[in-house]
Amino acid sequence: MEILDKVKGIEDYIISFRRKLHENPELSGKEFETQKSIMEELDQLGIPYRKVGSASLIATLKGGKPGKTVALRGDIDALPIIEEADVEFKSKNHGIMHACGHDAHGAMLLGAAKILSEMKDEIPGEVRFFFQEGEETFSGAKKIVAEGGMDGVDAAFALHGMSDLDTGYANIQDGYRMAGCDTIYIKFEGISGHGSTPHNAKDTIYPAAQFVLEMQGIVTKNNDAQNPLVMSVGKFHGGTKANIIAKFTELDITLRYFNPKSREIAHAAIKRHAKAIADAWELKVDVNIEESALSLYNDPSIAAIARKSYEKIAGPDKQKDLNRYMGSEDAPYYFQKAPGAFAFLGFKNPAIDAIYAPHHERFKIDEDYMKYGTALHVQFALDFLNQD
Repeated sequence: MEILDKVKGIEDYIISFRRKLHENPELSGKEFETQKSIMEELDQLGIPYRKVGSASLIATLKGGKPGKTVALRGDIDALPIIEEADVEFKSKNHGIMHACGHDAHGAMLLGAAKILSEMKDEIPGEVRFFFQEGEETFSGAKKIVAEGGMDGVDAAFALHGMSDLDTGYANIQDGYRMAGCDTIYIKFEGISGHGSTPHNAKDTIYPAAQFVLEMQGIVTKNNDAQNPLVMSVGKFHGGTKANIIAKFTELDITLRYFNPKSREIAHAAIKRHAKAIADAWELKVDVNIEESALSLYNDPSIAAIARKSYEKIAGPDKQKDLNRYMGSEDAPYYFQKAPGAFAFLGFKNPAIDAIYAPHHERFKIDEDYMKYGTALHVQFALDFLNQD
């Protein structure tokens, strides 16, 4: 419990900084004032940093002894949501809200930096703190990686507050924990004509509708049922008027997966089926696949360290198993460069109405959970760097 006691000593600092961020939320890639506020705190702590991307920071704390390097991530962006949560420190930027808890993530990482800076002489190795922009757009992690943030890193760690767990509980499991996602844009092109004589034109709505039906066959017939795969059409747009044969029909599709092999199968099958249908109806088709995020995989050895770290903080019986999430994260871009672990920490507290899932306009956290997240960052960094 030693680290948790240290964190309790600065708990007011962490909460106060979180509330400052909550009142002044900024959208992905535009977190300039947030970045400035963090830099001011890092300056006071004497922790060097550099700006990367549009609004991210990489802060570096070198220990007093040689050793490995561990990276800790805290995302800082908000969402385009009008806040309806009943809090005294409600957003001052109308239409923008920290409805995913990234204000708490950034504050917890800053708190961890403060604690670790006071212990730096006894730390073997180096701790890097990623104050990351643009998690909601899956862009921030890639920017930090592109600018060398993960160079020489031996392990990475990140966390996210969740309403599925009561305050004080955590979930840190091995293997796939969050889905990867892609957005797929398909455009069928035919020949317009009068609705009374479709045989003189090349309709695209009917073939596109056929493709939507075929898509579910890809999930059930091409993919291994042991590996979940979800494909949903979120947008279907074709034509301009009832009596005009649609020259163009466009589909926007979201794809979710865990196993990269399922993703490969889906990509190939989507292209194959779209081309086959287009050829059958003498159409042109364009398939554009936009990568959004990779599936999140917790390395078993790193996750084991994180589980033990949390047990030191919260005691036994404070970890619960959860089903995998079909939502996505951009932390896997760090895990491509070094083995990593991602933890879910509970902030649920019905007594204060902290019950809403992320991205809800009444989203609220139990701030008591922040001391556990801060302590987990610190304890994990120390445990990893001090392992034999």
